[in-house]
Amino acid sequence: MAEPGATILAADGVTLRFGGVRALTDVSFEVKAGEVFSIIGPNGAGKTSMVNCISGRYRPTSGRIRFDGADITRMPTRRRAAIGIGRTFQNLALFGHMTVLDNIMVGRHHLMRHGFLSGMAYWFGGAQREEIAHRREVEEIIDFLEIQHVRKAPAGTLSYGLRKRVELARAIALRPKLILLDEPMAGMNLEEKEDMARYILDLNEEWGMTVLMIEHDMGVVMDISHRVMVLDFGKKIAEGTPEAVLADPHVRRAYLGEADEVVSEPEEALAP
Repeated sequence: MAEPGATILAADGVTLRFGGVRALTDVSFEVKAGEVFSIIGPNGAGKTSMVNCISGRYRPTSGRIRFDGADITRMPTRRRAAIGIGRTFQNLALFGHMTVLDNIMVGRHHLMRHGFLSGMAYWFGGAQREEIAHRREVEEIIDFLEIQHVRKAPAGTLSYGLRKRVELARAIALRPKLILLDEPMAGMNLEEKEDMARYILDLNEEWGMTVLMIEHDMGVVMDISHRVMVLDFGKKIAEGTPEAVLADPHVRRAYLGEADEVVSEPEEALAP
């Protein structure tokens, strides 16, 4: 496992094409262990495409992705989860008919060692003890995210903000080294955003998880990120501390929609 400050994730020249369309073009960056690293940019800039390449949902057309020193460019999604990469989705992907508790238990699936045969002998083997241990972990996560009151409720009956918490809980249940958060604040009110920001900071500072986050709320990005990368039309246009990135004129044009400054000519120079 990467030591704090060492590189835990590295993208090297990642390009992603869909037919004749380039979603990403030669994107390179590194994420350090123990930091909150945010990717920002306008809609269609390639942010989710980059996260999908890291999680294994997409395979880059060219370039490499390394995690914890290993090349994972062609590694299956399931294997990436097993080595410590967890994620949430921009569009909620919960099982609406299942309880909150059961949804979170799904996140422990990759950590379970007992299979079908040991499950048949549940009451006589280690499967029961294993399930009890996993449930303790899940209950700790439920307490952390303050969703005890809905633990037995079907996920589909919850408010949007609570469902976002449950999805975060399921990603945390994997106990990942790196957690990928795709717009965790989207659709939330101010109070819900403040709560989610606090949970993310606690995951990073107290639970020791490295966070890579896509987020449109610039206030949140500036408040909780250690470093920020900006994409525009699939290309990296800036990377650095939040303050440096926000001050970058290319970022202000691309992301904030500010026009180039126009320097007017002196009046005498315009005279005939």
